[in-house]
Formats: sequence, C-alpha cells, structure tokens
Amino acid sequence: MQKEYKTVYTGGEGEIIEKKSRFIATVRPVESEEEALAFIEEMRKKYWDARHNCYVYSVGMNREATRCSDDGEPSGTAGRPMLDVILGQDIYNVAVVVTRYFGGVLLGTGGLVRAYSLAVQTGLAASTVITKKLGISLKVETDYSGIGKIQYIAGENGLPILDSEYTDKVILHLLVPEEQVQQVKKHITEGTSGRASMEKIKDVYFADVNGETKIWEC
Repeated sequence: MQKEYKTVYTGGEGEIIEKKSRFIATVRPVESEEEALAFIEEMRKKYWDARHNCYVYSVGMNREATRCSDDGEPSGTAGRPMLDVILGQDIYNVAVVVTRYFGGVLLGTGGLVRAYSLAVQTGLAASTVITKKLGISLKVETDYSGIGKIQYIAGENGLPILDSEYTDKVILHLLVPEEQVQQVKKHITEGTSGRASMEKIKDVYFADVNGETKIWEC
C-alpha cells in the first residue's frame, strides 16, 4: 500500500473558451474501469450534440487501467495532453471528460493541446482534490487513571479519537498516521507507566477534507 496518494474527493466542472470553441471539463472520482467507462458514456449522452467528448481516466495504485481518447480530434492533441495533466499532478482514481463545442475557428495542433490541457486543469481546480495518507486504527485499553494522559498524548499529536468505551476500564480507538505509530506507542507506554495495552485493529487511509478528518478502510 502506498503511504499517501492524491485523488479526487468530489468532482467538479470547469469551462474555458478558446477562439469561440467551448471546452467543458467534467471530473469524477472512480474506483474501477467500469465506473470510468459508465461515466464517459453518461457524458456522451449528456453532451450528445457536441463535436467531441475526449476523455482520460487512471484507476489503480499502479495505474493498472489508464486510457485516453482524442475522440476525433487530430491524434495526440487531446487525450494525451489531458493524461499529462493527470500524471503531472500525480492524481489517482480519476476520470475526466472534456466536451468541445466547435466555434468555427481552427485552433491548430498547438492550440488544441493548450486548450485541452487548460480545460482539465480548470476542471480539477473546481474539484476537491485530497491527499489520502496511510494510518492505523489503534485500540488502547487502560484504567481510569491513564485516560487523561492518553487524551493528552492524542491532543499533542493531533490524533483523532475514533471511538471510546467506558466500563470498568477505558477503551479508546485512535487514528494514528503510519509514520507515527512507534512513537505514539512509546509515548503511551511511558505516559501510563505501562498500564495501557495497545492493539492494531486495521489499516486505514485518512484525509483532511475541508477541516474534517475522513477515513476509508484499505
């Protein structure tokens, strides 16, 4: 698993005008090639009257399913420049369709490359792009005398408390970034004088989305 990667949380739409031609970029997060193809077909139906619906998608942590199409534009002037933007920004699990309504003026090879590249950049700018980071859900069990110290350590390290249980003992589930696991365990052991037991429950990805921590299972 990658320690972190960029992806789209919510897609957006951007539009540019180049010599009277409209370029509409629609961005969508996708988790499979089937999702990407269904999205492309959806855009083709929505913009059925457009001259071109060029697309790019990249799915998988090793970019196992990565495709692009010029959809009738001169070879190499649309799909590949669109893919170059995705690769350049290092974004995974994303699909983009750029719809062109021809304005009557030929743009030439260089003009098309610039227009399709800029359209994708504009669409991504209108989307919510996040960085997912690898972490773990850490179960910490202690007695009531240790809870204050654990809460302090969580606060000092910016660790969200995912869940808590209070019975004859206290159980906290902490979200811990992968690179902080050993350090946090050491601090908890020292802070509770060894009275806390810790167990990794599962690997997760997490990201900050508009100031809120979101979590995904790996």
